[in-house]
Amino acid sequence: MGTTAGTAAEPRRAHEDHVDSRFGPQAASYVASAVHAAGADLDALAALLQAERPARLLDLGCGGGHVSFAAAPHCAAVTALDLSERMLAAVAAEAVRRALGNIACRQGVAEALPFDDGAFDAVVSRFSAHHWRDVPAGLAAARRVLRPGGLCVMIDAVAPAEPLFDTFLQTVELLRDPSHVRDYTPAEWRRFAADAGFTVERAEGFRIHLEFSSWVTRIGTSDLNVAAIRALQAGAPEEVVRRFAVEADGSFRLDTLMLVMRAC
Repeated sequence: MGTTAGTAAEPRRAHEDHVDSRFGPQAASYVASAVHAAGADLDALAALLQAERPARLLDLGCGGGHVSFAAAPHCAAVTALDLSERMLAAVAAEAVRRALGNIACRQGVAEALPFDDGAFDAVVSRFSAHHWRDVPAGLAAARRVLRPGGLCVMIDAVAPAEPLFDTFLQTVELLRDPSHVRDYTPAEWRRFAADAGFTVERAEGFRIHLEFSSWVTRIGTSDLNVAAIRALQAGAPEEVVRRFAVEADGSFRLDTLMLVMRAC
């Protein structure tokens, strides 16, 4: 079902190293992941980029590279940035396989982007920010590397405002992946955007279905933590089960948000 549980003797790591240790070994799984490779949000993003035609686009926290692959036909140059060198190697190999010659890979972290001010016409991040140490700092960095009037699109899982639902979601996310930091609420995202110097043009919500077995296998969740997630689901109150549409096999539905912004 997953990897074996860790031991207390394992060395402690910095957060970014922890993220890399979780995602690097699973790079091929994320390139192949059906949840990440498709979806209404990715279709909406591709349509936006087709209309916008940004010359230089940064895929911030590229993961399996699906934003880069969707953006490449509509941009002169795409930079796929991730903290995991192994993830970047998988993205580069897939770009070659797809004959997408305008994608370049670069290692780095969201909060300290290794680019000049105004280097990009668009910055896009999808399903990455809930792993960032400091989302406000990451958005500020995104604003710095964008030209004035540049496009910024953030897509991520979002948490409900109600504490009952929020606590359940954050706990399940952390059990599944110990490098998870937080799913933020839509209100928090809007506040982060304003503080970073963005104007929100529109916000669009989506609800995605997560098939439980592939969801935990993809990241290598330990058997112990899989059992803990299933126990939480089994013991959840009726309103939580309804809110997340929890199914008998543990599959459930997750809310996501696409925030379309402009650099002020």
